[in-house]
Amino acid sequence: MGSGLLATTSSYQNDTVLSKRHRLEQSATEANKGSAARAEPQIQMQVAIFLSTPCQKLNRHYHHNALASSLSVIAGAKRLMVTIATTSSNNPGSFTTLRERVTFERQIKKSKFIAIAGPISDERSAQSFLNDVRDPRATHNCWAYKIGDQYRSNDDGEPSGTAGKPIYSAVVSSGLDRMMVVVIRYFGGIKLGTGGLVRAYGGVAAECLRNAPTCLVKSKVPMGLEVPFDLLGVLYHQVTLIQSVIGIKSGLSL
Repeated sequence: MGSGLLATTSSYQNDTVLSKRHRLEQSATEANKGSAARAEPQIQMQVAIFLSTPCQKLNRHYHHNALASSLSVIAGAKRLMVTIATTSSNNPGSFTTLRERVTFERQIKKSKFIAIAGPISDERSAQSFLNDVRDPRATHNCWAYKIGDQYRSNDDGEPSGTAGKPIYSAVVSSGLDRMMVVVIRYFGGIKLGTGGLVRAYGGVAAECLRNAPTCLVKSKVPMGLEVPFDLLGVLYHQVTLIQSVIGIKSGLSL
């Protein structure tokens, strides 16, 4: 009789403990669900990314695909709700430049003129271009370049205004930007005179650029996306790994 009562009491106590534990676990589960439900809404941040279009890549879809591919690292492992879209078809920062280096040669009254033109991005690349193409054995290495509103020209020993300026005039007339022309002269023994030099340098530079392959560069391609606030830092890191990205900004609304 006593042992049966003990067994019944022990069983009752175990059932009570299990029931209490079940209720606690159920409460914890419901609390977690409630917490998850409360945490689920995310603050969506508007992000604008600006890219520089390489000369060889003129298609806006190139940037769309490149960006989507780069962000797949995040999207694959995180809850990244990204909507990628180009935000504008207008691009005031676009310019046309040379696709590649070009050369033109002409002999004028026994002097040989060689014009070499190529794309540049800044003053440093202009100096590098000049160092690369100039011939120290030549009589003159005259040049001019244009980078937006910035330009320079040099007569390299020719009478003032007879070489650098005519070359620059040819650059301006071509409508091209961010490019440089170097005209190398090997003196042939016959002087050309002031007018002859202007026509020679300007004409050779113009002919060099006349049929040169060109391309449109979109210096700022804006693209927009949305990302949860807690992933913004990860996004910034991933985006900066893209070589063509030149700027990024974010906010609740842009």
